[in-house]
Amino acid sequence: MDVIGLLPRLHLLRFPVGQAYLWRDDALTLIDAGPIGASRAIADAVRVLGHAPGDVRRIVLTHFHEDHVGGAGEFATLSGAEVLAHPLDAPFVRGELQGPPPRFEEWELPIHAEAARQLPKGTPVPPAEVTEVADGDVLGFGGGARVIHVPGHTDGSIALFLPDERVLFTGDTVARSPVDGTVIPGVFNLDRPRLLASVARLAALDAEVACFGHGDAVVGDAATALRKAAAVA
Repeated sequence: MDVIGLLPRLHLLRFPVGQAYLWRDDALTLIDAGPIGASRAIADAVRVLGHAPGDVRRIVLTHFHEDHVGGAGEFATLSGAEVLAHPLDAPFVRGELQGPPPRFEEWELPIHAEAARQLPKGTPVPPAEVTEVADGDVLGFGGGARVIHVPGHTDGSIALFLPDERVLFTGDTVARSPVDGTVIPGVFNLDRPRLLASVARLAALDAEVACFGHGDAVVGDAATALRKAAAVA
């Protein structure tokens, strides 16, 4: 796993498939938790940054897909962190139900197959408890992180916007192309028209930094890149 500093209080944790983010205030917040087995790598990254796993107060999950929640239960057990998710995705995070599969575009199928091949095998350990958060809720980090419901990738996908810091965590609603670096709407969606409406909602925010579930973050004038992605879509 790679640990990449984006801002003095923000680090990207990159796994072979997917990524998570660590935000530092007096305590730490983890946004997404990587695939199955990621908890040890996350704990190592936290220690490298001068903290203990118990300093992570919360894990906010942007949606229920395995590459984002696979390590959540493991790391919550290790750290004691609270796990948060939207009510529409929370039953899948808890392991109570199996989440619906994406409705793939034909061109997405080989990409998805390759990504699935790289994911660790096994069954995730679900968190013991999941706190449900909804659109408009404000969380206690980053000066007040606002929860934004952005359905389309999954029904319960959320983004997080830190207005004081102008930092946006998009989850998989938006991505950055590994081919040419352009910012694009997310792929492997449950409902693409709803996803595009969600991209437009995020593009209306005054974000300076945008952190995606896949691909390099945009550090500087992220709002312009998001508006271009919405316009092209």
